[in-house]
Amino acid sequence: MSIIKFHAPLVFTTDGKFTENTVVIANEVGTILSVETLADHDPASLKLISGAIVPGFINTHCHLELSHMKGLVPSGTTLLPFLKSVVQFRNFPDEEIEVAIRTADADMYAEGIAAVGDISNKTDTAACKAESKIRYYTFVEMFDFLNPANTAATIAQYREVFLAHSSAPKDKKSFVPHAPYTVSAGLFEFIRGHNEAGSTVSIHNQETPVENEFFLHGTGGFFDFYRDFGIDLSTFRKTGKTAIHNALENMDPRQKTLFVHNTTSSRADVEAAMAWSDAIYWASCANANLYIENALPDYRVFMDQKMTIGTDSLTSNWQLSVWEEILTIHKYNSWIPLETLFTWATLNGAEALGFDDDLGSITSGKKPGLVSCPIAKMNDNFYIIPGNVLRLL
Repeated sequence: MSIIKFHAPLVFTTDGKFTENTVVIANEVGTILSVETLADHDPASLKLISGAIVPGFINTHCHLELSHMKGLVPSGTTLLPFLKSVVQFRNFPDEEIEVAIRTADADMYAEGIAAVGDISNKTDTAACKAESKIRYYTFVEMFDFLNPANTAATIAQYREVFLAHSSAPKDKKSFVPHAPYTVSAGLFEFIRGHNEAGSTVSIHNQETPVENEFFLHGTGGFFDFYRDFGIDLSTFRKTGKTAIHNALENMDPRQKTLFVHNTTSSRADVEAAMAWSDAIYWASCANANLYIENALPDYRVFMDQKMTIGTDSLTSNWQLSVWEEILTIHKYNSWIPLETLFTWATLNGAEALGFDDDLGSITSGKKPGLVSCPIAKMNDNFYIIPGNVLRLL
């Protein structure tokens, strides 16, 4: 088996730093054999790469099954009108849905994405995932709209979705709740009891201001939203706490928990979550936040947390690219060190999905994928320069 020696001005190493004078040695199937010092190698033996070499990206939050809706839902509507539009465009010909899914999967691979945490409400993505070059953690997402009368039927429906998705060694899956405002106590109980030890459970969290209003005060747009779908909320009672507390009171602190979006999460919310469990990760989907709510999280409250990066769906984003998410976060929060953003996009995501045995860092024995990014160093500072990412392995 042939060996490839990669050298770039910068290499993102396991300590979360961009280092210089480094050679990454891999075999042709992508397994890292060693990481060595440039001085120990004949320059003629090296494959020279511009920019920085980083491990393959981890997209911790995606809705691949919605790929056929690209461009159909207008931006800037806020969450509740957005959700209504998603329901409206669900029913498309199977052939169009399949083509869109496979195209999006191929595009993510080309963009250097090595693994995806993917929300599945249906079975549409199962065949693509089974054949994909990307590793998938399928989150079979359940909701009964806070209505105990719907719980049994919901469980039966999503058991079928769960069974349809692959149990192949490269992939994982678990049952997950959609959001605090759509899952009853009984459905939360089912989810707590039906995931294997070591599973990751994701949940949409505090994506819109009306979510906190719903739980804090028992008012706001969710009442109209549910009424328009013919759903009775007469038994709902406000909790007097922000939305994340409903999740904390109903989920299993022993499981890895991935809170997604967190657009309105406060420092107090984050502290409450960390007091509840030390196995928490936070997913930022910056472009989707801008697409739907025209808002971004307060990243200052997450700097000591295990942040990850997601893309959400092509319904709520212009592309499924972790690199584009990095660019957006950096554009509006350039105070965040680039090395921190790359940790979010690689190792933290791999840990969140339980794929860090093989992905997330350029480490001997791992097969993380290698990606070239247009990053340069000048006067001890790192800069993004014009250009695109390039998958190397």
